[in-house]
Amino acid sequence: MRVVVDGRQVRSEADFHRLLAVPLDFGPYYGHNLDALWDRLSTDVERPVELVWTHWEESRANLGTEVFDKICSILTRVQAQDAEWNWRERFTFELLGARTPPA
Repeated sequence: MRVVVDGRQVRSEADFHRLLAVPLDFGPYYGHNLDALWDRLSTDVERPVELVWTHWEESRANLGTEVFDKICSILTRVQAQDAEWNWRERFTFELLGARTPPA
């Protein structure tokens, strides 16, 4: 499954959670917080998932660097976990935008 998050629609952390919850079917009890995001992505979401975050620069500006970096850290950890567990079908994510993504 390919999920595209349009960063122009991410004006708050709540927006980010909302944009993922529907296509990834997080269900009615999803907590809409970063701990719940980790829980759902790391164990519950059926693979493969390719998350593409376009216009991430706008999201970063709207969310603030701290929140944006925390979200990216979770996405990176999920991706690394799937690779470490050598899963054939994995979660991957990519930041697409005009600038090079932050390190």
